[in-house]
Amino acid sequence: MKLADAGDAAAKNKALMEDIRLLGRLLGDVIREQEGKDAFELIERVRQLSVGYRLKKDASAGRVLDRLLKNLSADQTVSVIRAFSYFSHLANIAEDRHHVRRRQHHERQGHQQDGSLALSFERLHKADVRSADVAQMLTQAYISPVLTAHPTEVQRKSILDAERALAELIGARDDLPTERERAANEALMRARITQLWQTRMLRYTKLTVADEIENALSYYQSTFLRQIPKLYAEIEDHLAGFAVPSFLRMGQWIGGDRDGNPNVTAETLKMALARQSEVALRFYLTEVHALGAELSISQMLAGVTPAMAALAEASPDKNPHREDEPYRRALVGMYARLAATLQALTGTEALRHAVQPQNAYTSPAQFLADLGVIADSLKRHHAQALVAPRLAPLMRAVQVFGFHLATVDLRQSSDKHEAVVAELLREARLHPDYSALDEDAKRALLMGLLNDARPLRVHGAAYSDLAQSELAIFETARTMLARYGREALRHYIISHTESVSDLLEVLLLQKECGLLAGPNGGTLDGGAVNALIVVPLFETIGDLRQAEPIMRAFYALPGITELVVRSGGEQDIMLGYSDSNKDGGFFTSNWELYRAELALVGLFGPLREQHGITLRLFHGRGGTVGRGGGPSYQAILAQPPGTVNGQIRLTEQGEVIGSKYANPEIGRRNLETLVAATLEATLLHTSGTKSGAPKAFLEAAAAISEGSYAAYRQLVYETPGFTDYFFAATPIREIAELNIGSRPASRKATRAIEDLRAIPWGFSWGQCRVALPGWCGFGSAIDAFLGTGDDRDDKLRLLQKMHKQWPFFRTLLSNLDMVLAKSDLRIASRYCELVEDQKLAKRIFSAIKAEWERTHAALSMITGEAERLQSNPALARSIEHRFPYLDPLNHLQVELMRRYRHRKEGAPENERLQRGIHLSINGVAAGLRNTG
Repeated sequence: MKLADAGDAAAKNKALMEDIRLLGRLLGDVIREQEGKDAFELIERVRQLSVGYRLKKDASAGRVLDRLLKNLSADQTVSVIRAFSYFSHLANIAEDRHHVRRRQHHERQGHQQDGSLALSFERLHKADVRSADVAQMLTQAYISPVLTAHPTEVQRKSILDAERALAELIGARDDLPTERERAANEALMRARITQLWQTRMLRYTKLTVADEIENALSYYQSTFLRQIPKLYAEIEDHLAGFAVPSFLRMGQWIGGDRDGNPNVTAETLKMALARQSEVALRFYLTEVHALGAELSISQMLAGVTPAMAALAEASPDKNPHREDEPYRRALVGMYARLAATLQALTGTEALRHAVQPQNAYTSPAQFLADLGVIADSLKRHHAQALVAPRLAPLMRAVQVFGFHLATVDLRQSSDKHEAVVAELLREARLHPDYSALDEDAKRALLMGLLNDARPLRVHGAAYSDLAQSELAIFETARTMLARYGREALRHYIISHTESVSDLLEVLLLQKECGLLAGPNGGTLDGGAVNALIVVPLFETIGDLRQAEPIMRAFYALPGITELVVRSGGEQDIMLGYSDSNKDGGFFTSNWELYRAELALVGLFGPLREQHGITLRLFHGRGGTVGRGGGPSYQAILAQPPGTVNGQIRLTEQGEVIGSKYANPEIGRRNLETLVAATLEATLLHTSGTKSGAPKAFLEAAAAISEGSYAAYRQLVYETPGFTDYFFAATPIREIAELNIGSRPASRKATRAIEDLRAIPWGFSWGQCRVALPGWCGFGSAIDAFLGTGDDRDDKLRLLQKMHKQWPFFRTLLSNLDMVLAKSDLRIASRYCELVEDQKLAKRIFSAIKAEWERTHAALSMITGEAERLQSNPALARSIEHRFPYLDPLNHLQVELMRRYRHRKEGAPENERLQRGIHLSINGVAAGLRNTG
């Protein structure tokens, strides 16, 4: 880096470094006060040695640090781990604040950044895309981030809440003019850090689905309910004069995702929807109460519309003090109606009552209509200024969140559906062994049943727990739809979709429970309408390759196209990033996803033109690059042409939810990038080719994918002893014991990698700093593609051209750059000590290291960047600052795992060892930020 660049970077980061030093000093003060001088000095000694080793490249500091950490007692180890874990958390808060600060600085200077609505609308304007065209596109758009439960979410809600409070305090410091105010602010921060230090970081009991629901709902309360209306207001500012429909809506898996989680039942679904409704309604109650305080307008000073007068007159509020205040009287009545709605939908009570709850709203539209009456009256009587601050955002919130808050997806594995259908058919004596039928026979039988008005269940038959539980979900879904409305439940996702019969089985189960209903007994050929969109999830490499043939065969069945049209004309298809990566590696997973998307667009193009059926792809992305993670803006723009078209759903998981949405301002910015990218991908990023790239690019990618798949499979699935190495040299066993999710880490009680969930698979590799799912196979693939022939230079130039011109390839390499920068094979080598067979450890780690080095070299060749993150200096600086505080956590994690795995049963220190390991997992996850 040039001196001028270094000075510029230092100036830009001056405020960040001041915040980090302040938080670090306060943490040190708290540790000294709580743990004593010796504990503080030990932690400070570890910090200094780690900084010397990492930043100053002092090898002797590394040796001293290693000896020091190995000789700590269990109690000392836990103290050091807690300190460095909390420093990672505090550094995250400071970085988030600095991100907002720098964004505001750029905007004040008139410099717009990628992902901002301002820049996207500027680009649209330059491309002669009119506001009317944007508004028209948005009437058909549907953008939905979907929060999912996460087996590696390590944060407790208590910690999240305290950190939110700290974030608000650090954010307020820039605007405090006096030393006295800054001192008071610092005292409040010290209090919050004291709270954190005295708050248990880990759960002592297994996380329940109810806990996961509450964790997710906290983001609605802190961010979504207020920030999404602000985002809509910004869009309306850019589209002055055009109404903006509510196209951005939140989705949720928690409470409806049963795949591999026996703890999710019909009762869980009821609880999830009731709690969601309660959060939405209590927010509305709070806002209506505040509006009542603000709209103190007297009818003696300003008139009202006839509709407003009628609304006030209909209110049960007869307080003489408000006799001349029609808005307040109306709002008291609306509050009473909302309180009655809360009671009816959730069984809970409002916090305050001016009059008794009564006359519940039967739909959000009724409530919205009353708010509209107030807004119209204010506008017509010179009080337009009173609409924007609170009333307009509340109206938008009601449009977006209704009485349901978020759409809950239902999900279950296809084999469970098959088992239930087989049992129903067996008990009804329609077929003794449905599962033994071939695919054609299954389709024929299922289509016949879908056109038969008779139910399948036999009165008095003793059905299995599985059948009863699964049917209860469908029946509860029907009841919940009637209670909370169409937007509460829209999608039924089928994990492991491998055949057309997988989709037909879910249609049949919906018919059995009244969700496929209409004239003639709800039969397919009798004009039935389907309540839930049947969403196939294609996960493995093989599944992705079969996605288009399966959907083509499904729509070729008589009556299916007509059913979809009658039911709203929407077809969601979910694509799995995690399992396809675990199955085939980083590059092949992404390439097969790209190919599957192109094939599906080709299939649904005619269906859209002829029948008006809309294809919506649902991207099952995770936190790590190996699971589809990485910047959402670039990821959306890298999609093949025609695959976005104003329609996109994508999952948000684990630590990524916290890093994106815990801070309200950053949460709005992240939602903004989704909208900006969707606008650009739909209205700007058209390509001259249907595939989005020249033929030479596609052929090269296919060849790289073939080589990457072979190299990845050879290492992970075909190398003798690799599974043993994985279970010994990563914390997968300890992660399975940690109370960080309501579902088990593995789908089956085996050690097979095939049965392991993709999330703990990736999480484990991230913890030991290998991050193997995010890069493995690429280096070997590039070596094989380039070869040693005379055309090697031509092939390299082709790859460099692909990097410059093809968004798919460029985004892939950018994510690869990030994951290589966050990996550290020096640290990873320490985990080899945990493998009892050291010969095996050396053999496997040597293979991993060789592939990492090939990948590093290949990336440098293609991008021309010898060092990682040369094109992302902000992330490079972040890593440089935080990694000295991560290194001790990894070293201590290895040492504690070694002691724990060689423990004596019943030894008193065992619990402390386990606690230390789990604390280190939390700290490393916080430091890496996207590890799950």
